[in-house]
Amino acid sequence: MRRTPWPRLVAIAAVTAAVALAGLRVAESRGATVLPTPVVSVLVLVGIAAVVLGMGWNVRQYRAGKRPGLDPLVAARTVVLATASAYTGSLLAGWYGAHVVLVLGDLAIEGRRAVAVSGGFALLAAVALVVAGLVVERWCEIRADEDDDDPGAAGSPA
Repeated sequence: MRRTPWPRLVAIAAVTAAVALAGLRVAESRGATVLPTPVVSVLVLVGIAAVVLGMGWNVRQYRAGKRPGLDPLVAARTVVLATASAYTGSLLAGWYGAHVVLVLGDLAIEGRRAVAVSGGFALLAAVALVVAGLVVERWCEIRADEDDDDPGAAGSPA
């Protein structure tokens, strides 16, 4: 399994931001109001990033020989969770980034400033989730010289 390429994640965030910004502008033109992002959203994103990093740390410690026994299925699930976190964080970064860009011209208005500040914190939390996913993917990577199950490895029976 290959690592998730970060340019793809940036492209996903950019496309999501463009589509969300267009949708938010249409909604506002029809009378809708963009509300500040709830604090719980930021806390959930940070919490998920912490869980992903914790699971990845266990795999990293096992690979370094500092942790005895790790179920290979848990390691595989950790990689999948890390990849999903990177993609989810990228989508959410685009969504929250659109909120910030939408209100940038109106920061003198208290309500719009609240949207920008809360959206900025949520954007940072989403980026933290992306970074956590990419870091854990790297921690879980098995290089060819570490693969014990390779049938063509030297010293294995033919």
